[in-house]
Amino acid sequence: MSLLQKRKRPESKPANGLSEPDQVVLDAIKSKGENAITKNSIHLETKLSKHIITKCIKKLKDLSMINEVKHVQVKEPHYIAADIKPSDTVSGGVWYDDEGHLDTSYIDQLKDAFLKILQRELTVTTAEGLYEFIKKIGLIINTKCTSQQVSELLGLMVLENLIIEVKSSGLGEYYSIPVGTVCYRCPDGNLNQDRSKTGALASVPCGLCPRIRECTPGGLISPATCVYYTKWLEF
Repeated sequence: MSLLQKRKRPESKPANGLSEPDQVVLDAIKSKGENAITKNSIHLETKLSKHIITKCIKKLKDLSMINEVKHVQVKEPHYIAADIKPSDTVSGGVWYDDEGHLDTSYIDQLKDAFLKILQRELTVTTAEGLYEFIKKIGLIINTKCTSQQVSELLGLMVLENLIIEVKSSGLGEYYSIPVGTVCYRCPDGNLNQDRSKTGALASVPCGLCPRIRECTPGGLISPATCVYYTKWLEF
């Protein structure tokens, strides 16, 4: 019986040409999906030696079956199946570049745009309301920014004293926002100072545009390509 088992063992090798340890390591990596896994975690799960795991990882990378990714919170390299995109928890999402570094330039651009929109158009809004507005005007049409990430950025702006967080009273400018809902606005001083700048571009140009009915995000005529709207944001 033992001889038969030994003869059958080669038949159990994976059809892809991987050795048994290679397959074990690959399975451990795939089991984590978009969350990826470290070499140490593979060692704990598979009980394979770290030397063998290192060899397996090199082979799997050479075969383009796995990728090494940087985790924004953990320095140790992580590994993920080649056909899976790492989760935002691993990559940092839209706020981080492909190298795993915080994209401060992109964050500053969005913060500046959010502030101008609050100063000149929405006055007071919820995170979801701002998200729907910037989606409508095409500001995030080429990004993967979500309403949750807009909320995170607004929270950062509150900490930096650029805007304030308030709760809707349901009255006055809050009439369209349910009572008690968290919303955001500029401090009164900041708002009044900006409104003192009057001129051709001191208010959004869309209301005077003769082709406003033809303007749609992603269309031939859109806020994303409108030179007047761009100048208004830059003013």
